[in-house]
Amino acid sequence: MNAENWGLAIAFLVLGPLLGALLAGLDRRLTARMQSRQGPPLLQPIYDVLKLLEKDTVVVTELQTLYLWGFLFFMVISGFILFLGSDLLLSLFALTVSGIFLCLAAYSTNSPYSNIGSSRELMLMMAYEPMLIIVALGFFLVADSFRVSDIVAGSPWQVVQLFGILLGFLFILTIKLRKSPFDLSASHHGHQELVKGITTDLSGSDLALVEIGHWYENVILLGWLYLFFAPWGLALALPIALVLFFAEVLVDNTHARLKWATTLKATWVVTGLFGVTNLMLLPLIT
Repeated sequence: MNAENWGLAIAFLVLGPLLGALLAGLDRRLTARMQSRQGPPLLQPIYDVLKLLEKDTVVVTELQTLYLWGFLFFMVISGFILFLGSDLLLSLFALTVSGIFLCLAAYSTNSPYSNIGSSRELMLMMAYEPMLIIVALGFFLVADSFRVSDIVAGSPWQVVQLFGILLGFLFILTIKLRKSPFDLSASHHGHQELVKGITTDLSGSDLALVEIGHWYENVILLGWLYLFFAPWGLALALPIALVLFFAEVLVDNTHARLKWATTLKATWVVTGLFGVTNLMLLPLIT
């Protein structure tokens, strides 16, 4: 690992929340424009978190806050590993552990809405985790390594070789970003019965931790998407990744929310159809 990798990893630690907040702010602005509204300021997510830090925090149980710090810690570890150019599979495992800590935080409140939201979040993890593993396996097969630095320096044809896996990843990215039609466990919008679901009983600094964790997650997911186009160079790969990333906003505003059973079936069908099939065909196209 060279100095550039360490620089990127440290930049993620320091600037990750700011970039994630800007992505969230731009998301809100695009959503508002699609709905013929002016929308909030670009920095509104930062203003919201600063307000949360000033408010009183109602703690149902001390475990709640401990689990939330675990959620944020493993989210940061996942991104640090990714931008350090280290093991992609290890980054994925840290990201999964982070999600489990968030579910534990919701379960610890013993609230019916939080418990339902947490159950749905675990169900969504069952839906998208196989596709994430397939993404990592696909990169391994084309780059002969799980190391992010080797994937970035891989063949410019890897996006063609992994096109089916890319389509599958874009599908589950909608779930990871909590967009319609898969915003089953939590949502910023009021068009579902749970609304904030998994974070219903979180407030003050505890809720701020969740928002900061999601900012980091936005950057991590953008980084995963960038890897598909990384061999093309930063000037070309980053704009393409951003366009695809914000295409999820269009999906969010044009689809109604699905039931959990439909979501699970659809995700596994897409995983098998695009992900598994792409893996099986890789020996023929490499």
